[in-house]
Amino acid sequence: MNLLKRLIHEEEAQTTAEYALVILGAAAIAGALIAWAAGGGAIKKFFTKVFEKLTGSF
Repeated sequence: MNLLKRLIHEEEAQTTAEYALVILGAAAIAGALIAWAAGGGAIKKFFTKVFEKLTGSF
């Protein structure tokens, strides 16, 4: 019974580590996309268009 409890605990720790790696990977991709978009001025253009649509000033 103790062996079973230990194996379950080890699997839970492994799952937690896998989730952490996925989150780090997603954050790295998001950071790269933000850096790419900010470098080209895409974010500024996007928010300008959204603001213009909301205020009706085309």
